[in-house]
Amino acid sequence: MEYVALFYTQSGALKYHRYLATLGIKGELKPVPRKLSSSCGISCVFRHQGDFRLLITDDVDKIYSVEADVYVLKYAAPE
Repeated sequence: MEYVALFYTQSGALKYHRYLATLGIKGELKPVPRKLSSSCGISCVFRHQGDFRLLITDDVDKIYSVEADVYVLKYAAPE
């Protein structure tokens, strides 16, 4: 399944991208899709077949799954 992770800061997005790489997951940093909003403007798009909740770090603001070109909110950090 494809996911889009949003972050509080650009440095958090870069850190998360490196974190995924250490797990052997290919992520791609992209501008946040217009349908979504984000504090920093950078998202990380990745594919993962397991439990995405294991990939949540302190840097993640939100995670959406992409299902038939529709973004479905799967995780939102507590405020």
